[in-house]
Amino acid sequence: MAPVFADNTYARLPDRFYARLAPTPVSAPRLVQLNEPLARQLGLDPAFLASPEGVEILAGNRIAEGSDPIALAYAGHQFGNFVPQLGDGRALLLGEVVDTSGVRRDIQLKGSGPTPFSRRGDGRAALGPVLREFLISEAMYALGIPTTRSLAAVITGERVMREDILPGAVLTRVASSHIRVGTFQFFAARGDTEALRLLADHVIARHYPDAGSYRELFEKVMERQASLVAQWLRVGFVHGVMNTDNVSIAGETIDYGPCAFMDTYHPETVFSSIDQYGRYAYGKQPQIAGWNLARLAEAMLPLFADDNDAALAVANELLGKYAALFGVAYLDVMRQKFGLTTAQEGDPELLQSFMKLLMDNGTDYTSAFRRLSDGTARGLFDEPADFDSWDIKYRARLGQEPQADASRQASMRAVNPVYIPRNYRVEAVLETAIKDDDYGPFEEFLEVLRKPYEARPQFAAYEGLPQGDQKPYRTY
Repeated sequence: MAPVFADNTYARLPDRFYARLAPTPVSAPRLVQLNEPLARQLGLDPAFLASPEGVEILAGNRIAEGSDPIALAYAGHQFGNFVPQLGDGRALLLGEVVDTSGVRRDIQLKGSGPTPFSRRGDGRAALGPVLREFLISEAMYALGIPTTRSLAAVITGERVMREDILPGAVLTRVASSHIRVGTFQFFAARGDTEALRLLADHVIARHYPDAGSYRELFEKVMERQASLVAQWLRVGFVHGVMNTDNVSIAGETIDYGPCAFMDTYHPETVFSSIDQYGRYAYGKQPQIAGWNLARLAEAMLPLFADDNDAALAVANELLGKYAALFGVAYLDVMRQKFGLTTAQEGDPELLQSFMKLLMDNGTDYTSAFRRLSDGTARGLFDEPADFDSWDIKYRARLGQEPQADASRQASMRAVNPVYIPRNYRVEAVLETAIKDDDYGPFEEFLEVLRKPYEARPQFAAYEGLPQGDQKPYRTY
């Protein structure tokens, strides 16, 4: 029996919100990854999805019952430059399901062929980026960070032309929705206030039903963005392309392109080869999130007030709260990493002095915090005396905490992972899958990443740091 989509509420909005079209069929689809736990959470039958009929749906060769495929329209600032029309150039929203928790979720095909928004692209996806998004989005979910998720990866049996000729694939992505900051910008650029209002009403109904006004809607989006970026920093994640078309209104991590995880700590860490000026560096992500929110506020001006000056005053008042909002969110997650449950004067300085130690010593971010949890971090520092000086202050601060050492260490281990998607390991498992059609290493790595906070002796090798030529890592 085919999966039945509950609805496609976005497709009930006016035609100018999207383009309605079917996926482009592929020649020889083959399922290479299926997220069975997610399928069950969505109320879908994994056995059906793995069947020939299910694979046809996941490849875009068959339209499932209740599906109403659409490509969403949106605009966006890309590296600071505004593009008035972007849109889903290689993706189609198939429809929505209500999962076993009663939450409405989008199901989207990525790499399903050209759309009216393709801008000279072929509408297809290569296997490498599909598997990369599958792996890292599931790792982010296991780390406890709001994210889109990956349901399935299907090889198409066709080739796509990029720098090289590569195997094609289709990713089935699941999200709370695919509405972006750039969706609001699309209609604002056209002066379409009616569409802005319809869009905002749709977002309130779907994501923020307790928002009593458009002002409150913006505040809630801002809160989620501040919290999300603080969580990114907690685990050393660098998104790499925080364009406004890659900012989810629902507050989820979306569009895993040139993302990566930081090894050696440095706030200026950049992985993307196209981010030549470090706009989206690790330490600049909070600032860029604020910049993106300012673009959302600009788009929403007609909704804040009829008078432009009054609307600007509302927007400026709201945006003025962002720095403090992010500061609270960041300090909260960092206190957790250090095992602090109370707030004391001097905490920011204590925490930042440890970060400077990491930077000055070239210390691995993930390992340092995990070993701080276990009381064994000293051995990671080239200058142990520097650590000792800091540790005296840290121990004094812990003396002000009400919890016992064992309880504190357990709470620290719950937020400081053992395993992250180390960049060199990601590349290794992708290469084996693509070149050898061998998914064993990929699946083992995925199994490791699904329990990132649990040290398992059989997977000790996955704690290994990059060596030699594995260090100067670049994404596309």
